[in-house]
Amino acid sequence: MAERGIETSDEWIQERTGIAQRYIAAEGVFSSDLGAEAARKAMQDAQVSAEEIDLVIVATSTPDMVFPSTACLVQQKLGIAQGFAFDVQAVCSGFVYAMATADLYIKAGKVRTALVIGAEVFSRILDWNDRGTCVLFGDGAGAVLLRAGSSPGVLAHRLHAQGQYADILRTAGGIQHGKATGHPFLTMDGQAVFKLAVEVLESSAREVLADANMPADQVDWLIPHQANIRILQFAARRLKLPFERVVVTVNQHGNTSAASVPLALDVARRDGRIKAGQNVLMQGVGGGFTWGAVLARMTI
Repeated sequence: MAERGIETSDEWIQERTGIAQRYIAAEGVFSSDLGAEAARKAMQDAQVSAEEIDLVIVATSTPDMVFPSTACLVQQKLGIAQGFAFDVQAVCSGFVYAMATADLYIKAGKVRTALVIGAEVFSRILDWNDRGTCVLFGDGAGAVLLRAGSSPGVLAHRLHAQGQYADILRTAGGIQHGKATGHPFLTMDGQAVFKLAVEVLESSAREVLADANMPADQVDWLIPHQANIRILQFAARRLKLPFERVVVTVNQHGNTSAASVPLALDVARRDGRIKAGQNVLMQGVGGGFTWGAVLARMTI
């Protein structure tokens, strides 16, 4: 990071966060581009065509533009000509929010096949002079497909928000009368976020496990939001889960906000750790302040 004028080191970053590398989108590459590419891979993996998808939800805090939604742009790039599309903005909890939303549409009989994407280009909203934030975040996207079936894949979910904590993690800028207003970069009270994240990851996990009548030891894999290795360690410890059953990709991707959980899920599926029939607990926690959890049984 010396070339950007930040006094830090790889050793300092890895010791405090667990982050060893991350990815930054090239100039001219946007959330919709990353999201569409992740969706193509998920569709190929699940053998689902564009003609079968009737809902697209994109979880993002870094949309391509004010409007139309990033989801509509992804829909166009994938050649999906039916159904509906919209964005979900819950920052690092966005993917979990989007999964729960898609599940409810399917269970209500309104949708048969939903494409859920988390996509972010957080590098565009970082202050590269702020060591407390610029070393943490990266760009990326991940996607999953949910389909109606005879047995549930999503077993339970819980979502929460407490706006009184809005100021501990935010990007307070906006656009008014053709001009950028407010502070354009991400700001964070790291200690406050850490303390709250550890508490709500435990509580949301216990909520969905109780809803599904499942003891914690039946969770095959825990995928918390990939923000900081210490948060992941605390989450596993409080649930009395061996850390070997926690999917960790923060070292590879950094904090990719709404993309972190689907990216971690994809890595663990492709390397053979996560298999059909296993129970996976996915959790998000982020600005808003928002948090939530989804307990799912993998089908493929």
